[in-house]
Amino acid sequence: MRDAAIQRFEYTFEALWKALEVYLQEREGVLCASPKGCFRQAFQSGWLTLEEVERCLVMTDDRNLTSHTYIEEIAEALYRKLPDYAQI
Repeated sequence: MRDAAIQRFEYTFEALWKALEVYLQEREGVLCASPKGCFRQAFQSGWLTLEEVERCLVMTDDRNLTSHTYIEEIAEALYRKLPDYAQI
């Protein structure tokens, strides 16, 4: 169950930032090439609150850790954070 939830988080995260990248380019004329850059730009454009962008930046760091979910402590810590990320 945990591993499936983490994998779903990976897919959802990728879809989120890629959609944001396209939206910012088409609607705002802004190019962003990384998740953190896109989240920061979304904040500057008024699409995310300060709290949301801060959470998105932490979420990006956590996404980068998912390649290490074979380490039990990392997998458990990430799994516990997933409900918070679902609110963005």
